[in-house]
Amino acid sequence: MKKILFALCLMSSVFAHAEMDPFSVYLAEAPSGCIDTPLKTGELTLPDLIQIGICNNPTLSRGYMSVKASEAAYGQSKSAYLPNVTVNGSISQDYSRQEEGDSEKGHPYSGNVALSWLIYDFGGRTATAEQMRAYLDSAQFTYNATLHDTVLAINQAYFDLLSAQEVLKSSKTSEASFKKSYEESVKRFELGLVSASDKLLAKTSYEQSRLAVVQADNTLKKAQGALAVLLNLSPDTPLSVSRPPKDKDITKLETDQTVQELMATALTLRPELKSKQSDMTAAQKGIDIAKAGALPSLSFGAEAGYNDNWKKHNLYQYGTSVGLTLSIPLFNGFSDMYNIAKAKYQYRQAALSVVETQDSVRNDVWSSYQDYVTSVDSYDISRKTLESALENERVAFASYQVGRGSILELLTAGSQLATARQQVIVAFYSVLTSKANLYRAIGRF
Repeated sequence: MKKILFALCLMSSVFAHAEMDPFSVYLAEAPSGCIDTPLKTGELTLPDLIQIGICNNPTLSRGYMSVKASEAAYGQSKSAYLPNVTVNGSISQDYSRQEEGDSEKGHPYSGNVALSWLIYDFGGRTATAEQMRAYLDSAQFTYNATLHDTVLAINQAYFDLLSAQEVLKSSKTSEASFKKSYEESVKRFELGLVSASDKLLAKTSYEQSRLAVVQADNTLKKAQGALAVLLNLSPDTPLSVSRPPKDKDITKLETDQTVQELMATALTLRPELKSKQSDMTAAQKGIDIAKAGALPSLSFGAEAGYNDNWKKHNLYQYGTSVGLTLSIPLFNGFSDMYNIAKAKYQYRQAALSVVETQDSVRNDVWSSYQDYVTSVDSYDISRKTLESALENERVAFASYQVGRGSILELLTAGSQLATARQQVIVAFYSVLTSKANLYRAIGRF
């Protein structure tokens, strides 16, 4: 008997710690096919960066653990359909002695096996399982929303890095242009063709252009660090990234839908909205659970026990019992009434949260669409401005060389050209960023 009790205790310990899935609820899988390190031969593309970020991002990993926990809770709710079996056992030593009689020692032990099985509870356990299923759906959609946010953040950081690289290059080009103007003013001053103010003004613009290079280099370093951190890497990790082609195809949307159609699409795709809808379903099942708690339940029970005193008299006892138990809650201080009311209010709260999220989704799409349209127009205008600024700077420099233009005209033209160069760069990557924001607002990436 002792060996049997020990074996049962061991089995109980094994079942408690084993990673088993009898209800097949563990369906979510972690991202696979990850790139372990960005330090590879060649440049990293945007898909490469996204893949690294998805696999290494701790926020996503935490969200995945939340999904797995919800799966376990769903499996736990399904266990209510199965019986509960409990084994109890005991062993002890006793000593007794009667007056003018012999002493008597005993080593009594006993064992008991009890089974209880809920047969009917007016849908309470079914509603609980469906509620856990809804919470699992909510956790999965929340994870998807975090995934979309991660992809968007990597897109933005990638475009910021490329923009910073080009701005630095543009700043160095402007520096060289202002240096050329300064050298020309020095030459003309030494020839006595212009006053010292020309040389000083040109030198001031040249020094300012050098400062712009330093500031652009600082922006580039911070942009590279920001992207590395998103990939869960040290900010000083060197990253070599590829550059997308600057053509109309990359700036155009992949759909011809109107903004109204895009808003309607977002209402079917956005994971945040689906998560809120799942929460509403869970709250609705909460009403059923609360109502079932106020109704009777019927259970089946069976029990078998064995008791041995190891004494001369009353050597052992053995008994069994089988029966049904009907539990009827009559009065519990109005607790059930308030519990049902609470569940109904929670459902209304969840329903209003869905409406609020729908409004937010529509506004996200509307705002993102307007930003995209504006960025496309700004990019077209900035390219035309650059063409005009290039020609203006060329004419101004040629005029200054032959003494027909002033230094102020030359420096103004140079400053306008430097600004136009940076505006084109910023405008181009603003189009790509606003496009990524719009896709995120729709629920795509």
